[in-house]
Amino acid sequence: MSQKPKYQPGQFQWSFLLPQYWGIWIGIIFLMILAILPWAIQYRLGQFFGSVAFNNLKSRRKTTIRNLEVCFPEWSAQEVEANARQVFIDQMIGIFETLNAWYSPQWFKDRVQIEGLEHIQNTQTKGQGILLLGLHSTLLDAGGYLCAQFFEPDVVYRPQNNPLLDMLIVRCRATIYAKQIDHDDMRGLVRNLKNGHAIWYSPDQDFGLKQGVMAPFFGTPAATVTAHRRLMKISKAAAIPLYFYRDGDISNPQYRLIVSPPLEHFPSEDEVADATRVNQIIERQLRIAPTQYMWFHRRFKTRPQGYEKIY
Repeated sequence: MSQKPKYQPGQFQWSFLLPQYWGIWIGIIFLMILAILPWAIQYRLGQFFGSVAFNNLKSRRKTTIRNLEVCFPEWSAQEVEANARQVFIDQMIGIFETLNAWYSPQWFKDRVQIEGLEHIQNTQTKGQGILLLGLHSTLLDAGGYLCAQFFEPDVVYRPQNNPLLDMLIVRCRATIYAKQIDHDDMRGLVRNLKNGHAIWYSPDQDFGLKQGVMAPFFGTPAATVTAHRRLMKISKAAAIPLYFYRDGDISNPQYRLIVSPPLEHFPSEDEVADATRVNQIIERQLRIAPTQYMWFHRRFKTRPQGYEKIY
């Protein structure tokens, strides 16, 4: 009895033409149309859909407001709510920016500047792999496209539950990233680092203490992943902080990439100290453009014993 071929990411299947997938195909066509709209219209649609999401996604709105209250205690209640609303708007604008990166990349021409590219070039010249320490920006894959204008980034991703949606996203990302590595494929991740690749990695979410330690984030204890320490020890890769954001007049936005020097003496023998150091890097990045971050994730979901719940 012949064995069914194993599905490969990005591989088309004839079953995708069945009626159960027609809604997704229609949605993709709609998104492609949105990608060719003028920026002024995209931006206004982003504002509209962002406000609608803020008003209707009550749980996400509550989480965002609570995160901002904890991380920016100097903000008034009015400032917190205004910035929380802007988080949702920036997220929707980021979807349009990602669509532009996938389907209309020429829109970014002459809009991108980078600072510190030599840190990546010098490290790769030595044959050393790079773990690009970043965060979950609302720019989404547009950020990856910005990076790809100057060097070849790999990305760690989580496969989509819907196979058609997974295929479409993998194919769109293939135009941006040199390699796409399943988040469960640790061997592939280590192999690419050993081969000198630069891999975008975001250690900024709460996955509990089985995968991390408690370390301060904006002064509040937060479960912080430590997997990157093991990856670096095995692969001998360098850790280089990377940040990208939208800047300037929204009618003519510019995009900035900031590449910092490789971290020295990292990882150390103290995983809490390393986690604290990474969180401090992310804090500095976030203060540049606070609303261009996915604050609707429950960053403080895990709480130390004896501490009150935040959410």
